[in-house]
Amino acid sequence: MFENLEQLMKIIRERKNSSPDESYTNKLLRDKSLSVAKVKEEIGELIEAVEQNSNKTHEAADVIYHLMVYLEANNIQIEDVMSELKNRQK
Repeated sequence: MFENLEQLMKIIRERKNSSPDESYTNKLLRDKSLSVAKVKEEIGELIEAVEQNSNKTHEAADVIYHLMVYLEANNIQIEDVMSELKNRQK
C-alpha cells in the first residue's frame, strides 16, 4: 500500500526535469506560491468533504499529492519527515 506513496514521490522528483508546459507537477514545483495555494485549497476541500460526508477519499488524495509536491518544492525531504514521525512514536 505505501509503495504507492514511494512511487508518487519518485514521479514527483522525476517531474522536476520535465517542462512546466507538459507537467502540472513541474509547474507546482517551480511556482511555490501556486503550490502553497493549492495545498490550502485542497485542505479546505477536504474539510468540506468531511463535513458533507462526500468525496473524502478523493479530496484526501489531492491533499497528500499537493503536500508532497509542496514539501519537495521547498527541499523538505519526505524521508526526513518520516524519520521525525518515527522518532515521535512511544
